[in-house]
Amino acid sequence: MQIIVVENYEEMSLRGAEILAAVVKEKPTATLGLATGTTPIGAYRELIRKYENGEISFRDARTVNLDEYVGLDGSDPHSYRYFMQDQLFSHIDIDLSLTNVPSGVAADLAAECMRYTKMLAECPQDIQLLGLGSDGHIGFNEPGAPFGGHTHVTDLAASTIRDNARLFDRIEDVPTRAITMGIADVMQAKKILLMANGKNKAEAVRAMIKGDVTEACPASILQRHPDVIVILDREAAGLL
Repeated sequence: MQIIVVENYEEMSLRGAEILAAVVKEKPTATLGLATGTTPIGAYRELIRKYENGEISFRDARTVNLDEYVGLDGSDPHSYRYFMQDQLFSHIDIDLSLTNVPSGVAADLAAECMRYTKMLAECPQDIQLLGLGSDGHIGFNEPGAPFGGHTHVTDLAASTIRDNARLFDRIEDVPTRAITMGIADVMQAKKILLMANGKNKAEAVRAMIKGDVTEACPASILQRHPDVIVILDREAAGLL
């Protein structure tokens, strides 16, 4: 595991975008595992800048997103499909038919989970971008999620709902369930890039890097992956 500590969010975003861009430049048909939330927004802005400057093209790339809220379709501004359109896809030359986000409104969620797991197995991620929950979750794999699990529907922990409430008008509006890649789906990626910033992530960062590998801290499994880069600002790295 390679640990990179930077001064602030802006530097974290720049370094993260450089790593993602390098994968696409080396392999234009790369499959990019993408994440949502506030952590990757700066990196996505930098990727857009690189595209606009002619440094990179995404026209042959494929994307697979980690997760989606159950009950929200892609037209809902709080959905992760909408987020990806707004923060990245609409600003680059990617073929939207090659972008994949789990459906939170599928008539049969169990079948959707099986479909997504099969797709990931057939098209594994060349790089998977991750954020880190304050409780150590990755994707929506909350503490206790099995390391061998695949795409599934999960109930969100109270801490996750609180963390995500900043993106909604009221905490009551935050969905309580999500469909998410399983930890086994994440770990199949050839390379993993995790970014975390802020003092509220420091304890989870310490547990992920220095703690035991345990399902109580889902991110701790990354200790067993052969190619992980972790970029932290100084506050997130404060307990290392």
